[in-house]
Amino acid sequence: MGGVDSVVEIPLLSSEEVRVLGALIEKEATTPEYYPMTANGLTAACNQKTNRFPVTEYSENDVLSLLHDLRAKGLVMERTGGSRVPKYGQRFVERLNLGRRETAILCVLMLRGQHTVGEIKGRTDRIYTFTDLDEVELVLQKLKSRDGGPLVQKLAPAPGMKEPRWAQTLAGAIDEGVAAVAHAPARSHDRVAALEEDVAALRAEVAELRRLLESVM
Repeated sequence: MGGVDSVVEIPLLSSEEVRVLGALIEKEATTPEYYPMTANGLTAACNQKTNRFPVTEYSENDVLSLLHDLRAKGLVMERTGGSRVPKYGQRFVERLNLGRRETAILCVLMLRGQHTVGEIKGRTDRIYTFTDLDEVELVLQKLKSRDGGPLVQKLAPAPGMKEPRWAQTLAGAIDEGVAAVAHAPARSHDRVAALEEDVAALRAEVAELRRLLESVM
């Protein structure tokens, strides 16, 4: 299953760069037949209205600019072979030698904000199915104690909750003073919503390819 590299350091990212990387990681795992992704499809993936916190409204130009910056940091690659449309893939997982367990946890935290251990277990099964909460906790502690710098941070419980929360720290450590307002609300029917968003992203991909085909005919 691999394991997180405890030595490799990565540059501090912006929250926008974290969203782009998280979307690439998610789609590679859940819809590999449509990966790597075009900028158009990736924009739709970043701006999903479900399974995202916070919800964003990036333009395609925004995403292209973020991809340029992430390529400069060695975390994204562009693939042009066999396609008239540039496509993009992430190198984050490879750079840190992440296993499926670490990838699943980081992906959820990158795309959906702070989570309790129980929430993480319930929302990672599209990438990896954890046996129990202890396994989730074990991987979180591994990510937290990484020699190259922690990738996650443990936070105090949100108001009205008993369980502590966890957050990714790719964009820097979380200020406990504002952490309580950054907790993603629970959503029902997550799996159905995720499938609906995947369909929307695929439709955007098809529309973009059709537009490009018509432009050369």
